[in-house]
Amino acid sequence: MRAGDLLRQLDQLLLPRLAAALTRLGQSPVRGTLLGWVAVFSCGSVLFTAVFATGRPPVPDRTVGDVTRVGVADGDSISSYERAAARDLAALDSAAGPGDGTYALVSLTEYRTPQSLAAVVGDLPVAAVVGRVPLPERQTEIVRIPAQRLPEDVLVGMAELAERKDQEAADYRSRATAVGGGGPRERELRQLYESGARIAVQEAAAYRAGCACVYALVVRGTTTKLRGVATRPGVRVVDPAPEVRRWDRAVFTPPLPEQRDVVRPPIDRDLIPIPSPSVSPDVPSPDPVPQERTPSAPGERSSAEPEVTDSSPSPAASAPAPSPAAREVPSTSADTVVASEPNPTP
Repeated sequence: MRAGDLLRQLDQLLLPRLAAALTRLGQSPVRGTLLGWVAVFSCGSVLFTAVFATGRPPVPDRTVGDVTRVGVADGDSISSYERAAARDLAALDSAAGPGDGTYALVSLTEYRTPQSLAAVVGDLPVAAVVGRVPLPERQTEIVRIPAQRLPEDVLVGMAELAERKDQEAADYRSRATAVGGGGPRERELRQLYESGARIAVQEAAAYRAGCACVYALVVRGTTTKLRGVATRPGVRVVDPAPEVRRWDRAVFTPPLPEQRDVVRPPIDRDLIPIPSPSVSPDVPSPDPVPQERTPSAPGERSSAEPEVTDSSPSPAASAPAPSPAAREVPSTSADTVVASEPNPTP
């Protein structure tokens, strides 16, 4: 309780009694001494209450820093993950999860359009979807779109992504134009920027058309409903996460539909290794490839993630654009939040 509230309660409690006491003392011959003591007592009570109320440390937000990873990491065995998730779902207490149940990561066997998602999860509340544009032999950005209404929220998120990809393509083209010189390194840099622009244009067109790009959903439901979803056609695995209290404080990393044996990034034929000879200082160099997170064992939850970050480029006019060489999209990372939506309660 704040200090102001405590002082108001103290006034309501003491002032009527003090007024009555002063009225009686006004008729007493010893009123001077008693009035002094009453004043001292009143001041001391107010000061004590203020110090007590303001001296205590503020109550911390217990959810801050509590980030959990749900899904797989590079190098994990897909079959081992599926078996572990199935065991967790089978062992899940029927009363697990507060309120509306527990969060779970639903991975699909194929990429789906926003309109087809409702048939997969039925009336199960959805918090977000995970997707990417599945271009052949291309590493495209993995995104997470908050979506409580299907398909409306997913379509809105895709429209926002299309606009961002248009801006990204324009930025890549301007960076390619700015690369001067005709040496091998300059030519490779120019090719990488041009490749990034082409892919961004393709991604923008796909999202604008409402593509079949969604391959996982973050849902919340009772144990019975989650087990029912796991038996539906097109559902690869349901990975329950009863330890997750806020979906926006968790990192969901579902396997890609095309991954069958081991989790690894898709092959990108345009990612050309850059040689390391010395070059002129005015020649731009590509950003380093982001480091992967430490893999965890299949089915294991890790709370050591410091934050939820975006692992793929978002060029801006005021900041240096990442090169397409840094366009590596971790094969399971889905950390890009398209719209901010705090801790929904489906």
